[in-house]
Amino acid sequence: MPEFQAGSVSLAVDDDGFVQHPDRWNEEVAGALAQAQGIEQLSDEHWRVIRYLRAYFLAWDTAPAVRKLCKETGLRLQQIYDLFPEGPARGACRIAGLPKPSGCV
Repeated sequence: MPEFQAGSVSLAVDDDGFVQHPDRWNEEVAGALAQAQGIEQLSDEHWRVIRYLRAYFLAWDTAPAVRKLCKETGLRLQQIYDLFPEGPARGACRIAGLPKPSGCV
């Protein structure tokens, strides 16, 4: 299994770069994962999405539906794509340190 290095933290990731052990994630890891996707700086809006995804995952052990993500963060889908060009599943969930969502190809 591939490894992703973020500072002093080494994380197992799948072949698509999704973290395999979400409990090892931290904000430093998020910044490194974002930079790997070409996002230089995480804004307050990025963090709103990331923190919502983390909280939802910790409560339900799955990523939320895109419609719920938009509703709960107050962001339109296009805004989420502007923040995370790879999309809510491939981009935002990966940076939030979640495993690959079901249905994500």
